[in-house]
Amino acid sequence: MKINFILNKEAVSIDVDPMKRLLDVLREDFGLMGSKEGCGEGECGLCTVIYDNKPVTSCILNAIHADNKEILTAEGVAEEPLGKLLIECFDETNAVQCGICFPGFLVSSYHYLLTDGEPVLEKIKTALSGNICRCTGYKKIFESVLLACQRKKSGEA
Repeated sequence: MKINFILNKEAVSIDVDPMKRLLDVLREDFGLMGSKEGCGEGECGLCTVIYDNKPVTSCILNAIHADNKEILTAEGVAEEPLGKLLIECFDETNAVQCGICFPGFLVSSYHYLLTDGEPVLEKIKTALSGNICRCTGYKKIFESVLLACQRKKSGEA
């Protein structure tokens, strides 16, 4: 089936099994390796993408769900000014250890900066609650997003 959608701000079209997972389409058909396979059940956040302006786990969506939608992956977020700010803040705070969870946290954090962006720790924790990290204990991750929110608010971004 031919599926048309916007991927990282570019119109794309692909002939694909409509039941193939969106995660697999992104990785196998488009070579976008930022979204990763974790739990395969939408619980860990490793495969988070922005799907029509909402963070969702791509492992629980089928390719057909992408038809006529807009999808932004970690690679797309990394090209955006707010994405670059987040990456800089994650780096400054040494928030990333093994890195497997980073793309999901990046996408969710980006969505938070776009839709709210208040430098309020409890709001940040809620916004990132669909992401699991097994290395850091979250403190530095939350600090990095808080720093990005502060910089955005002060006009540094």
